[in-house]
Amino acid sequence: MAEFANPFNGNVNRKLTQEELVQAVRLDISSELEAIYLYDAHVQATDNEAAKKILADIRDEEKAHVGELMTLLRILDPQEADHFASGEAEVKELMEELAKENAQKPVSHGNEAETTIGSLIK
Repeated sequence: MAEFANPFNGNVNRKLTQEELVQAVRLDISSELEAIYLYDAHVQATDNEAAKKILADIRDEEKAHVGELMTLLRILDPQEADHFASGEAEVKELMEELAKENAQKPVSHGNEAETTIGSLIK
């Protein structure tokens, strides 16, 4: 959460090393993700349409900030960018496997009763 009591809390009395800058950007990303979570929780917690619209817009701006910071992180730490790319490729492979599995499943015509969490509640 924010620490507004000390206006110099975020100040650094020297230039950051490359490693410290990378860590700072990671912290910035986590702060943006926390803000997204909080704004979204507030959107879900109200029926006030004006508040929902404004908070959702602010939430979406925070999402853009995450994208900007992730891009900066990829520039500052190319090895980390390689890890991101590897993880992205792994997810794409899993999604392709899932698509193949779903394509091989027999088509349901609505006659068979499927068991779902909802169908277990009586």
